Amino acid sequence: MRTRLHLIPGWKGLLALALPVFIGAGAVVGAWFYSSSGSAGPAPQANPPAASLELPLPSGLLVDVVGAVARPGLYRLPRGDRVYNAIAAAGGLTARADPTRLPNLAGRLKDGEQIKVPFAKGAPGSTVINRTSLNTASVDELTLVPGFTEAFAQEVVDYRTNFGGFQTTSELVEILGMSESDFIIARRYLTL
Repeated sequence: MRTRLHLIPGWKGLLALALPVFIGAGAVVGAWFYSSSGSAGPAPQANPPAASLELPLPSGLLVDVVGAVARPGLYRLPRGDRVYNAIAAAGGLTARADPTRLPNLAGRLKDGEQIKVPFAKGAPGSTVINRTSLNTASVDELTLVPGFTEAFAQEVVDYRTNFGGFQTTSELVEILGMSESDFIIARRYLTL
C-alpha cells in the first residue's frame, strides 16, 4: 500500500514563489564567488621602489659598488668574477679615483659584498668632513652637526659650562641622553 506524502496545504503556490527566490540567491552567490576568484591577482604596489635601488635579475652574485666609479649601484655578476669585473660593470674608475688605495682588484667577489673605490684626497667630489669641537663650539656651530637640534646643542653648551667639558664624545649618550642612532651619525663630525 502506498501512502502519499502530503505537504502543507497550498504548497504548490508556496513552491512557485520560493523556487525563483532560491534560484536567484544561488545565482548571486555563484557570481560573487566567480568574480572574487578571478580578481585575486597580485595586489598593486603602493610605492614603487626608487629607480636607483632597482635590483638586477636574481642570478649570480649581488655586489654593491660605491665611490669613485662612473655608475655606483647594485650589480649582478657571475660567480667566480673578480673585483675588477665589478668596477668595470659600474662603468670603471673616474678621474677622481685614487689608484693607490684601490681594493684588491684580483680578489674574488662574494655575494652581498660592497666594493669601495676611494676618492683621491682633495679631488672634487671627495668627502671632506669638518669636525666640530664639543668643548669649544657655539650653539650655532653645534646645530650644524647631524642629529643635533638647537635645544640639544644648548644642553651641550650648558653641560660644558657647568662641568668643565667633555672627556669623550660618548658622554653625549651616557650623560645627555642622545639616542644611539643619532650618536652613530654625529660622532663622525665631532671632536673634543
